Amino acid sequence: MNVRTPVSGYLPWRATGLLRQFVGRQVLMRYRGTLLGVAWSLLTPLMMMTVYTLVFRYVFRMRWESGPETGLDFALHLFAGMAVFGFFSESLVRSPQLILEQPNLIKKVVFPVEILAWVNCLSSLVFALPGVLLLLAACLIQGVPASAAWWALPLIWLPLLPLLLGLGWGLSALGVYVRDLGQVLGFIATLLQFLSPVFYPLSAVPAGLRPVVAWNPLTPVIEQTRAAVFSGQWPEAGSIAVEFLAACGVAALGAWMFRYLRAGFADVL
Repeated sequence: MNVRTPVSGYLPWRATGLLRQFVGRQVLMRYRGTLLGVAWSLLTPLMMMTVYTLVFRYVFRMRWESGPETGLDFALHLFAGMAVFGFFSESLVRSPQLILEQPNLIKKVVFPVEILAWVNCLSSLVFALPGVLLLLAACLIQGVPASAAWWALPLIWLPLLPLLLGLGWGLSALGVYVRDLGQVLGFIATLLQFLSPVFYPLSAVPAGLRPVVAWNPLTPVIEQTRAAVFSGQWPEAGSIAVEFLAACGVAALGAWMFRYLRAGFADVL
């Protein structure tokens, strides 16, 4: 059984050196041995965006109600949603494997295994950052005026941090005992992609289904990201505060679940 300090891994500033080391290693391992290296972090979303734009814009004839008519305008709106969802799904899908991939660390008395959720979340953010920068650069090339509201993007994305941390702690602990959880989450992530306003604006959802999509925690982040990037609209402080507090509740629940279940990790692994 582990006898680590109860809060050492939940509070990242208590292990900043260890956190930097693990995040850096996670990022390097992703592209180690590949010919293009970190360029894949740009090429992958670009290829996906191209395919989705072809299907939804030119096959299904979809458009945003705000008025984008060209394929590139549609692609940029689509890419904004994909950037948010990519960050979320990258962290979510990996969560059940966090403990299973590091069985040797579970038996180390002094290692704060709770920090693995922070590593997962921050490395996913690093992978998502090039896509966000590419989106802003493409907007400038397309003629979208740069706005001070672009600086609000970290604030808009902030609620995702405690949300993903809570999911990371809870799902990584549960994944030790339920090995099928990773497969289930892969399906849920695919389903969630179509239940989030990634390929469409919230206003395009039928009125009867709109409350369901609106309760999706990704919906306000995606909608506010598009509003900030394309319309120069600052997010409402009250909305951000509510989202952040709700996400902190998920983080607290996930941390409690992790502390409750981790006593049996060594026995199961």
